[in-house]
Amino acid sequence: MLSVGSFNWERGHWSSGENPKATLCIAGDWAPIRNFKRLIETDPAAIYGDLFPIIQSTDLSIVNLEAPLSDQGTPVNKSGAVFKGERRHVSGLTALPFDAVTLANNHVFDFGLAAFKDTLDTLEKNQIQWTGAGMSIEQAAKPLILTAKGLKIAIVNFSEGEDLTAAGTGPGVMGWEIPWIEAQIQALKQAVDFVVVIAHCGLEYIPFAPPYVMEAFERMAKAGADAVIGHHPHVPQGIKFHRGVPICCSLGNFVFYQDTDLYFRKLGYMVTLGVTRDALVSLDLIPYQIQDDGLNTLKDQTLANFFTRFKEISLPLDTPEGNRDAWNGFLHHYGKYGFKNEVAMIMEKIKTDPQKGGAMFRNRLTTSQHFYHWRDLLTRMVNGELETSPAWAQNLAKEWLTRKI
Repeated sequence: MLSVGSFNWERGHWSSGENPKATLCIAGDWAPIRNFKRLIETDPAAIYGDLFPIIQSTDLSIVNLEAPLSDQGTPVNKSGAVFKGERRHVSGLTALPFDAVTLANNHVFDFGLAAFKDTLDTLEKNQIQWTGAGMSIEQAAKPLILTAKGLKIAIVNFSEGEDLTAAGTGPGVMGWEIPWIEAQIQALKQAVDFVVVIAHCGLEYIPFAPPYVMEAFERMAKAGADAVIGHHPHVPQGIKFHRGVPICCSLGNFVFYQDTDLYFRKLGYMVTLGVTRDALVSLDLIPYQIQDDGLNTLKDQTLANFFTRFKEISLPLDTPEGNRDAWNGFLHHYGKYGFKNEVAMIMEKIKTDPQKGGAMFRNRLTTSQHFYHWRDLLTRMVNGELETSPAWAQNLAKEWLTRKI
């Protein structure tokens, strides 16, 4: 059984010894924005660097499309940045090509419903399948069934529905409907050979997934998922094995350029899974660096250093106590001054730009990542526990948030 003890931390690899019948590649956030917009327009294949043949060698490849692809639309009022590519930027997906994209994220509706519809039309015309968002909750929740080497593989995709974008009576992304998703996984296990859950969630930039995320991911594994993959934090987070099911908390950025010199925002990893009709038989993590001219795999000492740190952020996840200590280390680092400064920034924004400021405050109250962040921080403050946490947890939080290249 896949476990902490059987995983090769020096290579990011596990194998049962059995040859896979089919292989899957799962990558993180993809958006034709900032520095990568021009690269996708001029040479879309080159942006993947030496990851290109790795992705092409797998039977199925899936990526998170974190921007609409449309030539129309106006930006919506929301708490954070808004992104949009153009229809022509689909060339960055077809260059490989990717077989499918996940859409349950916090940017696919950034330019309104017309741009979202354009995105679906663009994907369909380019024979790229999708899941995780739709014109109704039924469409957003519908799993994607892919076929590879005669195996049926289901992709279940959900997110936190930031900025009230979760589908309900109308269009939206698949939101934080954990019991619904559990039931869906249980039903799929009777109909397909392999179930992968891909979720867009968690607090950005920190080294550990919050306890509410780990609880949800473990529920997915218990319901019958064969692998659980997370993204959204924009930095790599660790791996946990729950009842033999791998849970990758955050893949970090992929084709998603951030103009920063912060070290961990320039790192990510892909996951490749080898499957048979009965089981997961191999797992590989493929770390890479995000550079101005695209992506390239880590090598030699840089690769060794990555997996050393990756082990550090993974082992605490093996117990509920370790996960809580890790979370409390971040809360300690953020502290009362971090909270005070964040609230002051939002209140100033309400004064200068009420729509933006209102969206920011509303999102802090309605989205799980911010709700649990503030609730747990304030609870520890009330109890006099905020500034008590293990040194290792504080140090890792500080490093992930501040280390520069």
